[in-house]
Amino acid sequence: MNLLKVRNKIVMPVGTYSTAPRIGPDGKPMRNVLQRAFMKELRLLGIGGGDQGFNEAADVIQSTIDGVDTRELWTAYQAAVALRNAERQPLVDFLSYRVANPVEGIATADSDARFERASEYGLPRSYRPGGEFAWMGFDFHWYDLANRFTWEFLADATAAQVDAVTNQALEADSILMFQLIMWTLFNNVNREAEINKRPYNVYTFWNGDDSEVPPPYRTNTFAASHSHYLVSGAATVVSGDLDDMYEALAEHGYKRSNGYNLIVMVNQQEGDVIRTFRSTLNGGTAKWDFIPSRGTPAFLVPRDYVLPEGQDRPPATLNNGMEVIGTYGEWTIVQEDYIPPDYMVGFATGGAESVNNPVGLREHANPQLRGMRLVKGRDPDYPLQESVFQRGIGSGIRNRGAGVIMQVKATGDYEIPVEYDEEP
Repeated sequence: MNLLKVRNKIVMPVGTYSTAPRIGPDGKPMRNVLQRAFMKELRLLGIGGGDQGFNEAADVIQSTIDGVDTRELWTAYQAAVALRNAERQPLVDFLSYRVANPVEGIATADSDARFERASEYGLPRSYRPGGEFAWMGFDFHWYDLANRFTWEFLADATAAQVDAVTNQALEADSILMFQLIMWTLFNNVNREAEINKRPYNVYTFWNGDDSEVPPPYRTNTFAASHSHYLVSGAATVVSGDLDDMYEALAEHGYKRSNGYNLIVMVNQQEGDVIRTFRSTLNGGTAKWDFIPSRGTPAFLVPRDYVLPEGQDRPPATLNNGMEVIGTYGEWTIVQEDYIPPDYMVGFATGGAESVNNPVGLREHANPQLRGMRLVKGRDPDYPLQESVFQRGIGSGIRNRGAGVIMQVKATGDYEIPVEYDEEP
């Protein structure tokens, strides 16, 4: 094969040639003789790079068409992944607690330590921590999404185009986390995970379908049929539904006086109705008044609000991202359109990443494998090509009494919403 250089153009003799590698009998790519001959002819013509079998910088795409170094993009994307892990979704933070262990023992009963009247000659009764532990399991799966930038794409792409692909991957991770949380909340069927070759239960909120009996709280006792997946009994939400949801948590000790914040997440459909709730003192039928948040547009009221001393109207947002429309009793009402119409989700939270939050998110025991990761492609010198986004994550309900789900309908049993009836 002889190549000619005519007016700065390369002329190849007539014929069909291919530089693509062929696969040998052992399944490995064979050396392409034509490709080596082609590169040799280029060097003889003073075109291209490479010497003694080594690729020069000009042989590999190192920058986008607008001059941005792909290695700089790699560094920027690693920083973006780190930021994504540091700034998790506010809703996920309020609902979950990160766990590294596949199984955790959660105390299920109040302390039974009691003082006794002292005796002059007797020794005081000793005490050791008692009560029972519920062993809560958390499953775990690896999820990944490949970039697979080819050098041809990088040769013609701008930095903005490469950014767009990466931004979609970050958004996909955000969606994965949210869907996993929602599926864990709405699913009322216990499942099983194999951990260290042994089966462990991964629980839902109290569902009334297993043999587990909720532990007593003070004078409150419960039956095995006790469930936190409720049906309202009417086609439209009423104030009594929020009262029932509150009681489902408070009777287990999840209330403001014990240090918890109580949050109800609703769709706009239910939110618009809740805004109209008025107490009997203000001419309504509800137990409490709905108090609009500070983000509510200007409106007229028949009388001044009476708030507890030192307390202002509710904030417009919670944890820098959750839209608060107001309060009803001890509930903070968050409008979140990821909640399906005709469903309401109530939960107790101790704050962002609190150990008292209802959902456990299991990450890998190795700290270096936690969070979202960007893994290099096959060529470490050009990591952006064929790079892969990875996340290892699992979930399970950690505190079975800390959440309650209500389906707004007239009759029938609780049904998992179709939006979240399958595990991501």
